[in-house]
This record gives sequence, structure tokens and C-alpha cells, in this order.
Amino acid sequence: MSFGDPNNPYGQQQPPQAPQGPYGQQPPVPPQQGQPGYGYPQQPPQQQYGYPQQQAVPPQQQAYGGYPQQAAAPYGQPVPGMGMPMGYASWGARLGAFLVDGLIIAAVPIILYIIGGVMAASSASSLSDVDTSSCPTGDYTCIQNAANDAASSSTPVGAIIIMALAWLLMIGGTFFLIAKEGASGQTPGKKALGVKVIKEATGQPLGFGMTFVRYLCRYLNGLLCGLGWLWPLWDDKSQTWADKLAGTVVVRVK
Repeated sequence: MSFGDPNNPYGQQQPPQAPQGPYGQQPPVPPQQGQPGYGYPQQPPQQQYGYPQQQAVPPQQQAYGGYPQQAAAPYGQPVPGMGMPMGYASWGARLGAFLVDGLIIAAVPIILYIIGGVMAASSASSLSDVDTSSCPTGDYTCIQNAANDAASSSTPVGAIIIMALAWLLMIGGTFFLIAKEGASGQTPGKKALGVKVIKEATGQPLGFGMTFVRYLCRYLNGLLCGLGWLWPLWDDKSQTWADKLAGTVVVRVK
């Protein structure tokens, strides 16, 4: 006597078999959940760890530290940032910087020139008092010798030395200003007035050589009754003739 299926003598339950299609073919298997099959629309990738995905920033907008770079503005327009140009310097600011620099390098030499002038004037007054009392009347040789002795004894050697020292201080102060302006674009006067000299093509300081050339070109500003010095009053870039020749502009800085 047997229980159940006669083909299964042990009475074990067999799993139900999938129904077969016609001619013994297997029916199509439905696609599994989460995996699209052929003809099914693709699903967008799911976010991981619960954080929203961010779109990549274009490389040209990234900078060191993840901060976006700012586009450079042309000179003469405001640019934010410490030490950046904020526009062309006014004529008054340039004049003020020039006066401050002139006072710095010329104060001591002017005082020395005054002292040397006083000494030379006092020696000239003593030269007019030539003692010819010992000379016989009509002895012009004796009178000439007395005048030569008075001139040699009253030669203003001290005045000459003081004036030469003043001249050397003036030259040294000028080269000091050239070195400062060439290295940073600012002299003490320009720094006090908040202006800076830069190369118009690069926006960088000129260096010692080009600054020296610019200082030589400044003598051309004095032609035609100083018209070159007044040119920034109506020039679009507030340039003097020396600035145009050297390719420089003077800008305001923070």
C-alpha cells in the first residue's frame, strides 16, 4: 500500500514545477525588481548614504582651497581686495604725493644750501674790505697783491663743502625714491596718498631700470610751460607725458 504519488515512494514533497509552454519551451522569466530588462526604462542612480549628490563645478571656476576665482577687471574700474587698483589716481592725489616726496628728499639739502649761501655771502663781504693802507699811492701792484691775499684767506671752503653735501643728499634721495617705486610701485609720498605706479600692460611695478627711464621722461612734462604735468586733468587715463612714454598708469589702491 502506498501513500501519495506512486512515483515518489518515500512520500517527500516536491516543489511545484513551473508550467511549461507549448512544445516544451520555458515561459519567459519576469525581470527581477531593481534590474530593468530589455525594453524597460532605465532608472536614475540612487543616492548613497543619504547625502544629495552635487554637480561637478567646471575646472575654470575652481581655485586653490575650493574658492571660486574672480574675473580680473580692467584698470580704472573698482576691483575688491587689499592692495588692488580701485581706479585711476586723481591729479590732486598725484600732486600731493609729489610734494610729500619732494619734502622728504629736499628738506635737509635746502637747509644745507641756505647755510652754505650765508657763509659764501659773509666771505664776499669780507673780500670788499681789502686793506691797502700799507701800499704807496699809485702802486697798483701792491694793491693787487693785497686783494689776492684777501681773496685767498676768505675762500668759502666750508660753504662749498656744505653745498656739495646737500647736492649728494638730493641725488641719493632721488635714487631712493626710484628704488622704492621700482620695487613696489609706491614711494613714501604715494603710499601716504594711496596711489601706485604700475605698468599698464601687466599691472606690475616697473622695476628700477624702467622707473629710472620714467624719471628722465618727467623732465619733458615741464615743456610748454609745464603742460605735461597738467595733462592728467583731462586725460582719460590720468596720464602725464612721461606716463605715456613709459607705458605706465597711476592708480588708487586701498
